[in-house]
Amino acid sequence: MIEALDAAVGDGETARLFAAAGLAHHFTRAPDHMVDERDVVAIHTVVRDALGIARAREVAAVAGRLTADYLLANRIPKPVQPILKILPARLAARILLGAIGQHAWTFAGSGVFSYTLGHPVRFEIAGCPICRGATTEAAAPLCDYYGATFQHLFRTLVHRAATVTETACQAAGASACRFEIRWR
Repeated sequence: MIEALDAAVGDGETARLFAAAGLAHHFTRAPDHMVDERDVVAIHTVVRDALGIARAREVAAVAGRLTADYLLANRIPKPVQPILKILPARLAARILLGAIGQHAWTFAGSGVFSYTLGHPVRFEIAGCPICRGATTEAAAPLCDYYGATFQHLFRTLVHRAATVTETACQAAGASACRFEIRWR
């Protein structure tokens, strides 16, 4: 989120937003470990309040793409990536989602991640950390961070035409944040 905010509003405003969220320590020294999900809730809440929902969604989408780049560079084994790219999309999606499901705690926190294979692929996060800080019911989904992360991963590893759409959002009153991934 630091890089995405820096690009959108500059270093000074990013520092102010992190301080307002009670996370100045993350700004002065970016974490090199998993952060508490309460920190995620806090920064997303402050960014939405300060920048407005539309701009916060844009920043979150950039942060999601940057997260996917990080995962591709550091977390998804290099020997596996070219294999996923040559597999049929349905099989690559199955393998990728299986691996994501095993590590869901890293992005869903205490929320519950689940998925259903098929076309479209569907996944959901119940108890979504990003939505927990929404103080009023949102008119549109707020989980652009997750959508952008998954879309970039799927476009890179499963099918170059993959698109992710959030179809329901807890911040808008749904029971879980739901997404569809399509590539045809």
